[in-house]
Amino acid sequence: MYEPVESTNKQLPNKQKFARTFRILSRISYWIHLILGTISGVTLLLVVFSRGATNSGTGAGIFIAMFSLLALGFRVYWAWRYSRLAKKLQRVNPGVQPSRTEIIQMLRIGLLVSFGGLLLALIATEISLISLVAGAIARPQGVAVYEREQVIKIADLLLVLAQLNILGAHFFGGANSLGLLNWISKEEV
Repeated sequence: MYEPVESTNKQLPNKQKFARTFRILSRISYWIHLILGTISGVTLLLVVFSRGATNSGTGAGIFIAMFSLLALGFRVYWAWRYSRLAKKLQRVNPGVQPSRTEIIQMLRIGLLVSFGGLLLALIATEISLISLVAGAIARPQGVAVYEREQVIKIADLLLVLAQLNILGAHFFGGANSLGLLNWISKEEV
């Protein structure tokens, strides 16, 4: 006789569990974006106003990093919107709750902005690092001891640090949006 085989797959969580997780991840995402964005913004401002960055790629690296930082600012706002959306999703009245397509659309926008910012931050970091390495290779050994203008400046290293922070924030935001989007695509919300 044929007996139904029990599925070994875990059943997907319900709407309330998704809403709770969505709200928690939204708050975490908001604070990570805000903290890393603030640190990166302050660091970029220090680099811009320090006049100590002398590499030829510094200007291009700063310019592209600023656009990536703007995308990060948008992600801070978008993470805040995620938490508002999660709060609406937890309401009892189904008429007030956002639709599944609205949630998916918001997650997709967040994902696209994160990937765009990630690409910009990656390009900015590559330009800055290539410029630093090229400058270090082009200098003869021992010249930096006698000519202080030949030394790699702290501002150049701070620029790379700011770009890496922006890169990390966009990566986290993209992973967060992608994970939630994957979950809701399988979920019957």
